[in-house]
Amino acid sequence: MVKNEEYYFHQTPEQLAIKLIDEIDLIEGDTVLEPFKGEGSFYNNLPNYVIKHYTEIEEGLDYKDFNIDVDWVISNPPFKLDNNESKKRVNAFYYIIEYYSLRVNKGIAFLANDYCLSSLTPIRLKKLKENNLYLHKIVVCNIKKWRSRYFFIIFKKNEPSSLFNYIEGSF
Repeated sequence: MVKNEEYYFHQTPEQLAIKLIDEIDLIEGDTVLEPFKGEGSFYNNLPNYVIKHYTEIEEGLDYKDFNIDVDWVISNPPFKLDNNESKKRVNAFYYIIEYYSLRVNKGIAFLANDYCLSSLTPIRLKKLKENNLYLHKIVVCNIKKWRSRYFFIIFKKNEPSSLFNYIEGSF
């Protein structure tokens, strides 16, 4: 994909997607949505025993128009999206997680950089907790062609974790 002034897509390396999918507790019959399919590294490598769906804006399929019940949402989401009010591109990572926190039955697994990870503030984690979505696991990986470390962040519905917590307030 060619870099242009408006969008630059970071396609997940296929071998990494395969390894990351193995980190998710998928079971036979789970319904999985890949809302930002891109070239399909996650979607194409989901196991045959799950029911899979995708959206991809480049194909005219907007994630906001998808309304089928799903167990899991798995993706390398866009880190920035247009803000309809300010017309600026904003860090969309948390907003996408919050959006899906009310739409999944089992969990969300997103590949993210440190910019995305830092958007998970205590206030935002509390909001996700109110939606019964909890940080379950973080898998750290290197992607040479991209900048720095990346994190595969797995959230689960209705399964509080004792490994991850937050402290409210600013000090």
